[in-house]
Formats: sequence, C-alpha cells, structure tokens
Amino acid sequence: MAGPNRRAVLRGGIALGAAAAAVGGVAGIADLATASRPTAKTGTAPRIGYLPITDAAPLLVAHGQNRYAKAGVEIPRPVLFRGWESLAQAFVAGEVDVVHLLMPFALQLRYQLGAQVRMVAWNHTNGSALTVRPEINDVRQLAGTSVAIPFWWSIHNILLQRKLRAAGLTPVVRTAPSVSDGTVQLVVMAPADMVPALDTGTISGYIVADPFNAVAEVKKVGKVLWFTGDAWRDNACCVVMVRQDLIDNSPQTVQALTDGVAGAQQWINSNRPDAAKLLSGNKYMPQPLPAITKTLTRAEGDYATVLTHPQWHGERIGYTPYPFPGYTTALVEAMRGTVVDGDASFVDRLDPATVHRDLVDDRFVVNSMNTLGGPAAFGLPASLTRTEQDVLA
Repeated sequence: MAGPNRRAVLRGGIALGAAAAAVGGVAGIADLATASRPTAKTGTAPRIGYLPITDAAPLLVAHGQNRYAKAGVEIPRPVLFRGWESLAQAFVAGEVDVVHLLMPFALQLRYQLGAQVRMVAWNHTNGSALTVRPEINDVRQLAGTSVAIPFWWSIHNILLQRKLRAAGLTPVVRTAPSVSDGTVQLVVMAPADMVPALDTGTISGYIVADPFNAVAEVKKVGKVLWFTGDAWRDNACCVVMVRQDLIDNSPQTVQALTDGVAGAQQWINSNRPDAAKLLSGNKYMPQPLPAITKTLTRAEGDYATVLTHPQWHGERIGYTPYPFPGYTTALVEAMRGTVVDGDASFVDRLDPATVHRDLVDDRFVVNSMNTLGGPAAFGLPASLTRTEQDVLA
C-alpha cells in the first residue's frame, strides 16, 4: 500500500498527532528520522518503541536491568511515543524494530496493510479499565455522553462496545450522542490526553491501560468503574511485535529480546513495588510514582464493589509471555461486528482458525520460558493450552 494510503488507514479518520514526545531524556521520532535505520540489515542495534503505560513494563525493565546485554545484544534506550498511531507508523517504516502493540492493531497492520511483522510474545495480561467521572456509578449513565478509547483496533474498544450493548446502549461514531436514544459516542484520544479531558468534562469516561486509570484515582478526578480483566479473564492487550527482517537476518537478536522480556516479566511479578521505582526512577514513564505503584499493586479488596469475578483478579496487571492460540482465535471472532471509524472489511476475510499460525512465531519465547523454569515458573499449564473465559461473548 502506498504511503499516503497507509497513513489514512492508520489514522482511521482521526487527525495525526505528534509523532513522538521526548520525555525525561528519551529520544523522539525526530532523532530516529535523521539516524540510520537500526535493523539487522544495517548491522546496528535494533531499537524498541513504546508508549508510557505499564503494558510496556517488561520491555523497559529488561532494558533497565541490562537483561538484553546479558543475553547478548546491546539495545539503545527505548524510544517513547505519545500515541499508537505514531508508534505503528515508525514500526512499519522501520524506524523502530520492536514494539509493544495493541493486538487487534497488530492484526490490522499485517492483514490490512500487509506489513511484514510478527508477534513473538505477549507483553502482559489485564491492566486496563473503564474510568469515569466521580458521579457516574453505572454504565447506563454514559448514555448521551462521549467516551474515549486509545485506538479503534484495541481490546478496549471491543470490550467497551460489548459492555455498552449489554447495558442496552449503542456505541456510535461521528454522531452526537443522545440520552433518549441510548447512544454513546466513541472518540479516539491519546492516553496522555484522557485524564485532562475527563477532568474538564470533555468526556464522561475513558477506557485505557494503566497507569492512566490510576492517575485519575490519585488525582481524584475519576474512578474505575470496570476492569477489562473482569470481563475476559487474563485478556492480552499488548503483544511484543518484531519486524520480519529482524527474525530472518538476526534470529539470535530476537532470542535475546524474548529472553530479556520473559526474565523481566518473571521479576516484575515478584517485585512489583521495585518495578514501579525502576520505571519511574529511570524516567521510562513520566507519571508519578504513586500512580505507577498503584497500578502494579492493585488489591482485590479495594475494588470489592467493582469486581464481578474477584477470583479472576482482573484488577491486577499480569505478566506472562506465552501467546495462547485460543486467544488469537477468539480475538479475531470478537473483532467482527466492532464499530470503527474506517474500513473493517479485512476482518471478514480472516480465518480465525489459521491466523495464529501465520501471525505468531512462538519458538523464541518457548525457549526463553524453558531457560527460566518452564511454563510453571510463570503460573502457566505445562500443556500451554487454556480455555477462554469471556463473559461478554
């Protein structure tokens, strides 16, 4: 697809935001544009791109603890991006080689844009929530208002639309919302803009990854109404994506990457307060330490009135690397019928039963897990199979 058309698809009908932001010494996209592309083809180190959310924690912690270097590859400081659109554009263009990406967005890149990219691991599970203004106590109160989502092709949009329909509401795009008609307008917004928009009343709520939900709680401008992990147990929001040329030309680099990510995931699960300090202290994430800490240490007891399935621990972000095939199949099916601002016809052409084999290269992460104690060390079954539990399906 030609450049302008690709940008139009990525844009999905919304205005392009700033390509990236330099925060706390993190390089911005301008620095990348003037540098040689850091791919395996050039012989230079691959570069990682990320959004400042706790979904990215394994990639960042692995860098902060020198896990990539110990695994045999020197990787420069990860590059912070402000929104999913700019991150994806840099990834497709080869300005970054490794990213954490919304899994439905990854499907769009590969099957609508034809990008030669592969998933090599999950980055995390759960970790997202619907945050609303303090006076809202029920999803039905969102009728006649606008709710922000981080991107059209996201688990956030998919599950929010199911939640709205279950409450008798109808999600709409580019249409003024109506209380009498029971409609809720969905708007795409960069995560960093969501808290200010909620505070000013521009939106009544937003669904996004932490720590932006925790930021609203800490600032007392909003509250969590619902966790996505309470609807789809251990859903994978962001996954680790790499360019195909990196796999083809330097598989040892990809192995080092997954070794670093898996090791970081294992460490985070046992050292959550320390992980928050690393993310904040190294300025990988610009949010205040209390919000990052709250994100990583959410306690079920604090959300007794919010959780329907407390035994799932959907309030807490989890870090496991293995991409379950059944989840990919169920996600493709869930994407069908989701309202987006743009062409969604590519989803209808997908075969849910075969997408996983084409999209995912799991040999690296399986090797990584085996060196770290096997699936059991991550709380996963030895069979590496699971049954999806999605109460809104």
